[in-house]
Amino acid sequence: MVQLTILKIAKYGPWTLSLGSDREHQLQMLQASLYKDVQKLFSEKNSLVFLNRADEFFAITNGLTLDDHVEIQKELAKNFDLKLSMSIGFAKTPFEANLKAHEGKKTENFLNKEHNIYGFVNGKSEQKVTIIHFDVENLTSKRQNTSPFEISSMIFKLYSKMAEFFLGKNSLTFFMGGDNFMVVSDESASKHAKEFIALAKKDLGVTLNGGIGTGKTAREAVKLATKSLDTIRQIRDSGKEKPEIYELSCF
Repeated sequence: MVQLTILKIAKYGPWTLSLGSDREHQLQMLQASLYKDVQKLFSEKNSLVFLNRADEFFAITNGLTLDDHVEIQKELAKNFDLKLSMSIGFAKTPFEANLKAHEGKKTENFLNKEHNIYGFVNGKSEQKVTIIHFDVENLTSKRQNTSPFEISSMIFKLYSKMAEFFLGKNSLTFFMGGDNFMVVSDESASKHAKEFIALAKKDLGVTLNGGIGTGKTAREAVKLATKSLDTIRQIRDSGKEKPEIYELSCF
């Protein structure tokens, strides 16, 4: 069962217009500061935040209760004039949890009206999350003959294809920067990762490595996924034939 929380800046559009036309630099600094604080507060509770859009974040919040969310909202209110809404959902797959969170806000199913929190909380019940950490094999060699912007274009094409593929598997894909991606998946992660690695190689000529981790909390799952990815690199660097997929679990 995966629990996720969608955070969104409330009434952001009208507020940005109040800043005048020379506002973009202010907005970028605000969004960066907000992301830093949101990530810090959730990661301290063994969750992990993904940047969906600059005014919206997805947090994988397995194990967090309503009181945990209220505590985070109070801390954010101290540091920012803008208000955030939180929509919580849980389900067997990440995409279905996203739908549940969206339903909670759309139907105004308040969990805490004072702190603008909607949705459905699983809390500490049945905690399990699987995350795939992908990176591009040997991107350094491509940089020797390809300009930085062309590399970025290739990475975003890959991101688009990855997001579409995993959405069809009820999973959520996030770009982490550089050549790194994370997919919040389910128990079929290994099967789906292998399918996408073959697709990326065939359609884009890109070779991927995939580390998979399963844990009770998001931080535990990501730690194991990244350790799996590091293991693939270690096997490759030792001169042995590297696996495309490596998987670790705390269960």
